[in-house]
Amino acid sequence: MATIASARSTAHDQTNAAAGADGDNRPADATTTPVSESVQAARDYADGALRTAADVPEIRQTTARTLTHTGIIGGGTMGAGIAVAMLDAGLRVVMVEQDEAALARGRARVEAVYDRLIVRDRMTLAEKKDRMSHFNGATAYAALSDADLIVEAVFEDLSVKAEVFKQIDRFAKPGAILATNTSYLDIDRIAQATGRPGDVLGLHFFSPANIMKLLEVVVAAQTSPTAVATGFALAKRLRKTPVRAGVCDGFIGNRILAAYRHAADLMMEDGASPYDIDDAVRAFGYPMGPYQVVDLAGGDIGWATRKRRAATRDPQARYVEIADRLCEQGWFGQKTGRGFYRYVEGARTGTPDPEVLAIVDAERQRAGVVPKPFTAEEIMRRYMAAMINEAANVLHERIALRPSDVDAVFLAGYGFPRDRGGPLFYADTVGVQQVLADIESFADEDPRFWRASPLLLALAQRDATFASLNTPSR
Repeated sequence: MATIASARSTAHDQTNAAAGADGDNRPADATTTPVSESVQAARDYADGALRTAADVPEIRQTTARTLTHTGIIGGGTMGAGIAVAMLDAGLRVVMVEQDEAALARGRARVEAVYDRLIVRDRMTLAEKKDRMSHFNGATAYAALSDADLIVEAVFEDLSVKAEVFKQIDRFAKPGAILATNTSYLDIDRIAQATGRPGDVLGLHFFSPANIMKLLEVVVAAQTSPTAVATGFALAKRLRKTPVRAGVCDGFIGNRILAAYRHAADLMMEDGASPYDIDDAVRAFGYPMGPYQVVDLAGGDIGWATRKRRAATRDPQARYVEIADRLCEQGWFGQKTGRGFYRYVEGARTGTPDPEVLAIVDAERQRAGVVPKPFTAEEIMRRYMAAMINEAANVLHERIALRPSDVDAVFLAGYGFPRDRGGPLFYADTVGVQQVLADIESFADEDPRFWRASPLLLALAQRDATFASLNTPSR
């Protein structure tokens, strides 16, 4: 059988912990503390966006298939989290791994989740035994023959995933939904490895998969309406927020993440320290700044993605190498005790590191950059302009159905502050004209990166808002 590498968290996981342990950003006192009308309007909109995301055209065209038995390929962190989510929803799970040792590790990861709940008095031993009675493991794809839905959660490599889908295609029963948990890869190409592309879709879980609320349901070119409806039905059963996404590198959330993270890196090289940027983003309302989140997830995760994309990177575009220099030192964040921050004796809260600032300074000199100061306001203007502009591109290309779906993705999966409604709700409060003016002013420094989205230009030209595009799906 094909090698089933343990699933790795990918770059999207760098933002997931920032969404909070329950995937909800609302302040603890949100129901008791008086709030302004603007904040209440943002919260009401956020709640509506999360609900509206389930309104997709495919659900009106067909009915979902019945789900009782599920299969999960890969017992790494992601596969184990998906297994827990399925078990918690009352589904039967068979986990397939490459050998007995890997399978034992996968089962141990599942049990560890329940053991932690027992220690915290949130689950009884009897409840754990009941959940685990629905869990089985195997080292052969034939064990998937009864599965109504199979989720592949192996190493983030297109050739590996394609080989896995060839094997799934051999053993899955007719009508089974075949899902990939890829964070970035081309699902159309994965589907081509099967003789039933209509049954293939993306189910992009966010780590930890048993906790995070967001589930991007990624619709490939030949994905059938029934498969889409089944993905949304599964999300409802798992008590997650499903958002329909089209196929592109990173889908909705990770594609936009790449843009605003690049904007942050440019500011870091241009004069803002990573600590200035983190402080500004937290003050805006995020629970963590981008470089804190990198350290939490592991800097090597993003490094692997950057290396994967190196061959296709625009050679004329600015590429900031600061994070690469840290990774070359073996500084991957909390798990190594150093990243952008230092972590003393396994501490989860880091302290600023003068050696990191020295590396930043050295990289500025290498790149010929004369550093300049940035205020918190200037940092957030650039950070949000990059986020909004790429979100507009995602809408323009129909990767997302409507602006509220983009907002739902960032509320449920990326830690966006609920009190600001979502990035595109926020854009309307600032004003589309102002966002465009910011982008055009930043383009004086870097016209290759700061290129206004056609949709943003069109909205500004007719003095329209993103909210005007929030029509029901057809």
